[in-house]
Amino acid sequence: MSESAMDEYSQNDALGLAERVARGEVSPGELLEAAIARADRYNPALNAIIHRFDERARVIARHALPAGAFAGVPFLLKDLEHEFASEPVTMGSRGISFVPPQHSELVKRFLATGVVPFGKTNTPELGLTLTTEPKAHGATRNPWDLKLSSGGSSGGSAAAVAARIVPMASASDGGGSIRLPAACCGVFGLKPSRGRTPSGPRVSEGWSGATASHVITVSVRDSAAMLDATQGMELGAPFKVAPPEGSYLEAAGRDPRALRIGYSSKPMIPATVHPEAVAGLERTVTLLEQLGHRVEEADPLVDSNRMWRDFITVVMADTARKVEWIQTLGPRAYELLEPTTKANARMGARLKAVDLLAALQGWHQVRLVMGEYLQHYDVLLTPAMVNLPKPLGELVPSEREEKLLALVNKLPVAGLLRNSSQLEDMLLPVLGQVAFTTMGNITGLPSMSVPLHWSGNGLPLGMLFTGRMGDESTLYQLAGQLERARPWSDRLPPLP
Repeated sequence: MSESAMDEYSQNDALGLAERVARGEVSPGELLEAAIARADRYNPALNAIIHRFDERARVIARHALPAGAFAGVPFLLKDLEHEFASEPVTMGSRGISFVPPQHSELVKRFLATGVVPFGKTNTPELGLTLTTEPKAHGATRNPWDLKLSSGGSSGGSAAAVAARIVPMASASDGGGSIRLPAACCGVFGLKPSRGRTPSGPRVSEGWSGATASHVITVSVRDSAAMLDATQGMELGAPFKVAPPEGSYLEAAGRDPRALRIGYSSKPMIPATVHPEAVAGLERTVTLLEQLGHRVEEADPLVDSNRMWRDFITVVMADTARKVEWIQTLGPRAYELLEPTTKANARMGARLKAVDLLAALQGWHQVRLVMGEYLQHYDVLLTPAMVNLPKPLGELVPSEREEKLLALVNKLPVAGLLRNSSQLEDMLLPVLGQVAFTTMGNITGLPSMSVPLHWSGNGLPLGMLFTGRMGDESTLYQLAGQLERARPWSDRLPPLP
């Protein structure tokens, strides 16, 4: 593959590549070879892709593809939840390896658009941490600086898209895991409303409805077109969201009416906000005002001290349930789990039903607060991250902390979750990284990270927009307007 052909491939978004295929300018096989060549070139440094099935993809590309919006476009799948029949799933774990007999429902919908998957992207074990550094596969590195994290848990997908290995990759978000990696890597990521996209058939709902799946993309229009193709209820779905009025792709192409936008730099989980995040927020406020929107500073009145405790209670309970399933995979499956996962599972197993119900009632209070807030404002704007991308190793437990985690099973869990300053010392430095994103998961509101800010030393830091329940259309209108006003697709990371 020539250098010029690879460059031409990397200069298109997914819809642009599909348009070239439709015009007969390039074949799906040629696009796939360009993606493979870029993966061969950049993935050894990034470690974004942890499993490849190039030959299977070549066979797919040679045969008639569905006449969808992305016919012939190379694609990558996150190695968590998005199951591709006959390809192994590890969920970022040394203790997990199974081969699903069928595609998950969302993957079926991806495939119906005509994409050509050829690999699986890296993720932390069970998606539990905010950096993609699993012991099973090693760290995914940020294309903007290989010493930094790409975020988590969709860090492999975000790094692959930022490096233009593919223009679009699948992703999922339980506490910020689409939006944080997108923010870390300078690309676009939207988490849909609760129930907008399917999670089955094997899984009903993740983290009591906190998780949602979609894609990370170079462009806004790719995200919108993919949501057009994948949105809608599935058999047995626990939630129902009203279908959109019209196309998301059309929405992304037209400016919104003048919106009333509230903005805040106050974290909703205790954390210190980096000056660059504040600078990015202020710069975004100015841009929005120039575009004709009414922007006011207004902090949502969320109980930040309760919110993180309620969130971690639900996550621990869900992890305990998952680990019970993992133990059915074989005698060594549990032994090979990481200390953080085991500690979460141990604490979750010792929670009482009333602890979980109390946490979910806390989530209801957050929904009420945000429902009231969004009666006054069309959109909430905050930074996506409290910091610039973190150095690798900083957001995973040290050896000493892993030994401490091994003792967690001896602690009285209910009291620990509500009162212990030791738990705060352990968890808040990490949970503080999702101080702005987690609210979208607790409430189920649609939320997107838009790559609008780069620091003085060239690191990306996305801005976060959260909208009303079921109203992705307004977010796509706003994102498209921002993309036209301050384009980002020509910003490429300094990879060799």
